[in-house]
Amino acid sequence: MRLTISQASRPALLALVLAAVGACATGVRPVTPPVPAPETVDIASSLILLGDAGDPDPVREPVFEALSSHIAARDVETMVVFLGDNLYPRGLPDSTAVHRAEAESWLAAQVDAVLRTHARGIMVPGNHDWAKGADDGLDAVRRQGAYVDTRGNGQVEFLPRGGCPGPDVRDAGQSIRVIAIDTQWWFHGGPKPPDSVTSCPAGTWDEVLDSLRTALAGAGGRHVAIVAHHPIRSTGPHGGHFPWTDHIFPLRAWKKWLWLPLPIIGSIYPLSRKWGISSQDQSNGKYRELTEGLERVFAEYSPLIYAAGHEHLLEVLEGQAARYLLVSGAGTYGHANKVGWRDETRFAASNNGFMRVDVLKSHKVRLGVWVVEETGRAEEAFSMWLE
Repeated sequence: MRLTISQASRPALLALVLAAVGACATGVRPVTPPVPAPETVDIASSLILLGDAGDPDPVREPVFEALSSHIAARDVETMVVFLGDNLYPRGLPDSTAVHRAEAESWLAAQVDAVLRTHARGIMVPGNHDWAKGADDGLDAVRRQGAYVDTRGNGQVEFLPRGGCPGPDVRDAGQSIRVIAIDTQWWFHGGPKPPDSVTSCPAGTWDEVLDSLRTALAGAGGRHVAIVAHHPIRSTGPHGGHFPWTDHIFPLRAWKKWLWLPLPIIGSIYPLSRKWGISSQDQSNGKYRELTEGLERVFAEYSPLIYAAGHEHLLEVLEGQAARYLLVSGAGTYGHANKVGWRDETRFAASNNGFMRVDVLKSHKVRLGVWVVEETGRAEEAFSMWLE
């Protein structure tokens, strides 16, 4: 029997085939073999990085379960950093808002994942925490900061505070210095401090960079990790990487099940992103000003790590001014972007999970990337020495 396919059904068949092909891709591409895991007694402190965790499963979030279990299983001084976009879609609403209780529960899930353990926690804000740049963004980020600091009770902090840009410094003994920056402050077009409510130690971008120099110079032999929301470089959509399926099926950017082919027309959205229409993308002029300013400072005082979220993926890049660029923005299960590849890529995965940086008592540093399954089980997918 000869099978015939009608003209009308061909787009649907093409979509089905492409969906199957996409489902077969693992998205995990390490370029080096794993390195031995250190004994717990040899670790001075650990830093765990995850971001964009602001849309968790309301019943049980696999990534948070894995995080708590992971920390509890190790008797090591640990600091957890949430790398922004802690609450989708527009940060923490006013106390009178109908969705306020639900939003609080999503924040509480992240804070409590740390409170259940012996670890300390830091939450830095992202663009969604600033109400996606709307005029009420400052109010939203201040509300979130107050909530996190109250619930965190000194164990989990929201940094920088009050809508200020930072930098804020937290040291884990003599092993690692964590410097937190609110990069969305730079992008925000509405009201922002310093203002009549908040006096920030650094109130202009130049002052932020000068304070960053001081914090780096005063690290005292510690390794330094800069933590912020916006990456310097990445190969997700904010870095201009769009798989060809985005050009053919653009409506999937809004609804993942919308496999409606729109060739040519579909290219308008990804191309406009590549050309810098959004300030949240690395092709935009204001974004380039941010990264160029940071890299000028890093050329003088090079941190070991610049860690960010923003892209919903796991990516390890060799840097230039900062020695390693880590993108860990896959903190909510089921939310992951396609990831590209570039010459400096050491690992890239379209999976959910987190990263762990172990600073050994010998001062060596080991990075592990952990991928989380729907069951809440975490497995190390990549590791390397940071040298």
